[in-house]
Amino acid sequence: MKTEASLLFASRLLFPRTGKKSNARRSLIGAMVCIGISLVPLVMVLTVSNGMIQGITDRMIGLSTSHISCVLLNETEEVSSFEKIKGVSSDLENLPGVVASFPEIQGMGLASSLSGRTGASVRAVEKDIFSRNKSFATLFDVVDGKKEFESEKSAIIGAKLSEILGVKVGDMIRLITIRDDGASPDGELVLRPRVTSLKVSGIVSSGYQELDALWLFIPIETGFGVLPLKSSKFMIGVETENAFDVSLERAVRHVERTVPKGTRVYRWNELNSAEYENFASTQTMLLFIMMLIVLVASVNISSALIMLVMERRKEIAILKSLGSSPTGIALSFLLTGMVTGLFGVLIGIPCGLLCSVNFSSIMNSIEKVVNIAYEFFYVLVHGSQDTLTIRLLDPAFYLQNVPLSIPLPQLIVVASGTLVLSLLVSAIPAIKAGSEKPIETLRKI
Repeated sequence: MKTEASLLFASRLLFPRTGKKSNARRSLIGAMVCIGISLVPLVMVLTVSNGMIQGITDRMIGLSTSHISCVLLNETEEVSSFEKIKGVSSDLENLPGVVASFPEIQGMGLASSLSGRTGASVRAVEKDIFSRNKSFATLFDVVDGKKEFESEKSAIIGAKLSEILGVKVGDMIRLITIRDDGASPDGELVLRPRVTSLKVSGIVSSGYQELDALWLFIPIETGFGVLPLKSSKFMIGVETENAFDVSLERAVRHVERTVPKGTRVYRWNELNSAEYENFASTQTMLLFIMMLIVLVASVNISSALIMLVMERRKEIAILKSLGSSPTGIALSFLLTGMVTGLFGVLIGIPCGLLCSVNFSSIMNSIEKVVNIAYEFFYVLVHGSQDTLTIRLLDPAFYLQNVPLSIPLPQLIVVASGTLVLSLLVSAIPAIKAGSEKPIETLRKI
């Protein structure tokens, strides 16, 4: 039996010309739909998790560690004033592969207002960083006010921090830090609190509450007078052409040869390795679970083909009597199973991408339904409406707006894997069809 004949027989199995009802064909359509439905959550998990990981990673790199972090020793002359640390930063900007560099002082303090107080991660940065730094300009959204310092005694705070303190733009907050007065006559270290009043000039949000809950930005000139210089962290964030390219390694070597002696140079993936590996392992686990669902759906192809073999015994017997080989018959059923899986892929992947595009709307609708149902049963059981609001994607742990990122290579792997699964589950029915004995079948006609 030639390959053309096997293809023709497979097409007749899938699209028979007669109008006779076939339970096996209905089962094939059901198997195709099941594969398509099982691929929808798989594509959604793949697309949404990829966008979530990319969004969080971009914020950790662009707003926190930069592509390269240069941590200077506190005892060096280069950190004694803003002009000197700015000079080191300017030298780094002239290196090959370096796009920009931003000096910064990081310290801890207690932020307080009339409504509350909380610990804050104080970041003393250049006044124009929110416009000059591409990540600060694009990833920070203005909640209130503007992204610039009005004066030396102004601050820009995260949205979650403003909510904790209960302040808005124009309000005053107090920043309490430690002042090192040196050693006492007895040789003991004397530490006293330093209280600095700051006016809130802007409230910003990165879309990730874990970061917004701590950050308090002040001008770097103010940081030299407010933060304890001996215990603060002096760093220069270096931006390169691409944080995920081999050019990062070349830029690191240039930076290491230029920075002052004793400076520690870190790549972004060294500082965020734990988070990055956690994201990757979580995504792999989710994909494994989803592929198991696809495998279960693919088994429907096997049961549908078994029914098809039983229905088409007469045609198989006639073809074998005319000289068709068992291999040719088996190939026809293998192709039937694979095409069924292919149609499932053509249904599932576009529907999954469509759901991914509307992910936020879908989650909001599901959230409303869940809360209505929860409130209904709560009233039935307890007789009151004092219920909690259920958040399926709590913004404390997830991005508020998930960016859409379509991982084309991974989708190709998913589609190919589904077709391979379709072939594997079609093997047993195909072999059974090829081993049918025509004489016994024709005797029963």
